Parts: sequence; structure tokens; C-alpha cells
Amino acid sequence: MQLVWRWMGAAVAATGMFAAMAGAAHADVKIGVTLSATGPAASLGIPEKNTVALLPKEIAGQKVDYIVLDDATDSTQAVKNTRKLISEDHVDALLGSTVVPNSLAMIDVAAETSTPMISMAAAASIVEPMDAKRAWVFKTPQNDQLMAEAIAQHMAAHGVKTVAFIGFADAYGESWYKAFGAAAAKQGIKLVANERFARNDASVTGQVLKMVSQHPDAVLIAGAGTPAALPQKTLKERGYAGKYYQTHGIANNDFLRVCGKDCEGTYLPAGPLLVADQLPDTNPVKQSALAYKAAYEKAYGAGSISTFGGHAWDAGLLLQHAIPVALKAGQPGTQAFREALRKALEGTRDVAGAHGIFNMSASDHAGLDQRARVMVQIVGGKWKLAGD
Repeated sequence: MQLVWRWMGAAVAATGMFAAMAGAAHADVKIGVTLSATGPAASLGIPEKNTVALLPKEIAGQKVDYIVLDDATDSTQAVKNTRKLISEDHVDALLGSTVVPNSLAMIDVAAETSTPMISMAAAASIVEPMDAKRAWVFKTPQNDQLMAEAIAQHMAAHGVKTVAFIGFADAYGESWYKAFGAAAAKQGIKLVANERFARNDASVTGQVLKMVSQHPDAVLIAGAGTPAALPQKTLKERGYAGKYYQTHGIANNDFLRVCGKDCEGTYLPAGPLLVADQLPDTNPVKQSALAYKAAYEKAYGAGSISTFGGHAWDAGLLLQHAIPVALKAGQPGTQAFREALRKALEGTRDVAGAHGIFNMSASDHAGLDQRARVMVQIVGGKWKLAGD
């Protein structure tokens, strides 16, 4: 009888072991997402949220779950969301956040929990300088240096010698000031003003008066979303007649709606997605950009496309290439899987996205080059590929 009980106990233990193994084998890949779907950056976060809904629910035969939270454009909430997604939902990777301050605040949490993170914010400081923490962090938007160089080169080609700068009073504005300052110096362009404003400010009259008093050849407004319209509208009210430049942070139709006629003629660098149908067929990003545009507009209507949604789409593409590789090293929900996923993202090669061709490495977690930018001008209230 004792032998029978021993045999039954071993059988029960084996059954439990095999059941656990089966459960692990079928565990879903969980992707935690925190976006700025409300607050000052809502015009950026909403198309990102819409795009996440279009991402594949199965990759390499494995079910993928997306858990989406709103951080309301608040860095404290972004950190709370991140901790919840990791500690309660046990996600394998993070997507987010929409804006630079939120993304920077999330880095420590991602690193201390060894969770791969793909940001949809632009500042190079999110992934540079590479260190033990940033080894877990990737991003899909173009680096501000890449775009700042495009602006400075365009300015120099159009006779601009002096520039007044006004940017957000946060990490986005500071990053752009440094990047553009370096790019402008290379082109022999002098910065004659450095002003800041908050994303939720109702007036920038004082800053604009200081800028105008310097009589610059051009102004650069380093903002994102609809708040970036405020300095430009105020400059127009004060009669400033020089050249206007904005960053790729304004590349959505909500900005056009809010800024209206005051933004006519404005130049900005942007991802190819913004003017995908105007690109020559030889452009290496055209087809992949049009593929995203078709998917988004099929779901949300003609003309609804946004470059910010494209950053979420590209994050999804990176995961689609990395997850099959990581599954060979471990099961979802395990440290082995997260580490393999990080390594697979770092090994990304020649992935054509909505904004460019991604090639990442141990020292480059952005992975984009000059193919990820074009110069655009606002003409007749629409985006037009700049011909010069």
C-alpha cells in the first residue's frame, strides 16, 4: 500500500509539473502601454492610442495582450502607470510615454525591473548617453539632433544669419535648444534669444516681445502638439515678418486646426509619413509609410493620419521582429524572455517603418538615419513636401 501511495503522489506531482509547463508555454506576451491621451499632449497621445489598437494580437503563434493606461501628460502618473504595469500586470515590455519628461521619468523603473521599454518621445537623452539604465530603453521618433541639423541646413540655404529660440520649459525644450545650438553653430547661424514657455501657458507676450526686439531673421519654436501654436500666433499678432520654423513635434492636423492662417509658410522637419503620398517612388520609406497610412485611415477615416501614431506603429513593428527571436530563449512572463527581448530589439536590422529604416546596436537605441526626415512647409493649410 505504501508503494501505491508513493506512486500516486509522484503521479500527482508529475501532472502538476506538466500542467505548469503547459501553462507557461501558452502564457500571453503582455505589453504595457502608458500614453498621454489627455492633458496638453492629447493631440499626440490619442493617435498613438488608436494605433496600439491596430497592432497584431498574435505574433509567431503567441497571443499578445496590450494593457493601455493614460498618464494625462503627467510624469508622476507615467511612473505610477509603469510600476502598476510591471508589478500588477507583469508585462514583458513597455511602450511609452508620449512626451519627453514622462519617458525620462520611466527609465529608472524600466531599468530596475529589467523591462524593455520603447519610448515614443523624441529627445536623444532618452537613449543617450548609453549606460546600464538606458540599455533597457529604445525609442522610435527621430532624434532632435537629426531634425535640428535639417533645420539649420535649410536656414543657411535661405540666408538666415540670426535666430530667436522659444521652447517648452521642460526637457523637450532644453534638448532642442542644445541640439539646435550645436547645429546652428556649424552653419554660422547666431542664436540671439532663448525663451521658454509651459505647455499649458495662456500667454507668451513677454517672451515674444524680447524675441522681436532682437530683429532675428527667423524664429524656431520648439514645442509639440497644439501648445506650439501659441508663440507663433503671438508673433504674428506682434507683426513679426521673418521666417518661421517649428519642430516635428507639431506634425499633426490638430496643430493645423489650432494655428490656422498664422502658420502659413512655416517650415519644419518631419518623418516621411507626413507627406508619404508626395514622396518620389525611389524614397525607401514611402511604401512602409503608405502601408501604415492605409491601415490607420481604414480604421479611423480618410485624412485622420498622424505622425505620432506612426511612432506607435513603428514600436509595434520592432516588437513584431523581436518577439519571435526572444521566444526561442524563454517564455513570456520570465526574466529570460525580457532579457532576450531587449537583446533582440538591440539587434534590429533594416526594419522599414512608417518613419524610417531602423538599424539598432548596443550603442544606438534609436536606429534612424537621414532617411527618416524630410523638410515640409505649411501651404494653404496643408503639409507640402518642401522643394528646396
